[in-house]
Amino acid sequence: MIDGALPYLRCPVCEDTVARDGERTLRCPRGHNFDIARQGYVNLTRGRMPHTGDSAEMVAARAAFLAAGHYSFVAEALAAACGPAGGPVLDAGTGTGTYLAGVLDALPGATGIGLDVSKPALRRAARAHPRAAAVLADLWQPLPVADASAGLILNVFAPRNGSEFHRVLRPDGALLVITPAADHLRELIGSYALIRVDPDKTDRVAGSLGGHFTATRTSSHRVTLRLGADHLRTLIGMTPSARHVDLTALPTTGVTTVTAAVDLTVYRPRSGRA
Repeated sequence: MIDGALPYLRCPVCEDTVARDGERTLRCPRGHNFDIARQGYVNLTRGRMPHTGDSAEMVAARAAFLAAGHYSFVAEALAAACGPAGGPVLDAGTGTGTYLAGVLDALPGATGIGLDVSKPALRRAARAHPRAAAVLADLWQPLPVADASAGLILNVFAPRNGSEFHRVLRPDGALLVITPAADHLRELIGSYALIRVDPDKTDRVAGSLGGHFTATRTSSHRVTLRLGADHLRTLIGMTPSARHVDLTALPTTGVTTVTAAVDLTVYRPRSGRA
């Protein structure tokens, strides 16, 4: 719900606090106002954005795939890695809010804030957990979140804004980053021309966070999935590859064995403002 997150949200225009002004509006003391959508998420952007994130079709596929429990091992790894938050849990690139909901279940009483640029995703994230707020925001821009307020940041298969993550995270907080391992979906990449995992992914992640964070530990997590044709279609349909793969040409029967593999890295903020 939006109300629980209000103490931590900030106006994206002037960086002042925001508060309710009626049922469907947030307003800052300087008069900037922001709409709360009928579905429950709030738009904290400064106007038009250059990209709109995942489409409604991609979000629907992701929701169906996650609801089937195929990526529950990712949610379990996040829950096991998080400690007492000491502040809200910020999910940067929240998607449907599934992973944020899992962490909030592991942290009774904690407030969650899910940020995403996709409106179809936020419509679902707003209903993902009673203690989670859903906010339309561009991760590449200054985040509409107060300085040193978040106790924990989640970043699952999403862009990383190292300087902004550092600004909003408490000095004693942690950043949990999930990235695909080298063998993630390896059985599908050649067969269906999926986008390959960048072999320099680890270096790029470190580069995006370098100067702001120190990696304290990394763990690998993998499962072997046996997917029927419907779930194979939803898996491919929820990835960026869905934009160029003809989903109607995928098998309609049979079972496909797929490796799902991720790395979870825990980062701590470096002292000072890099």
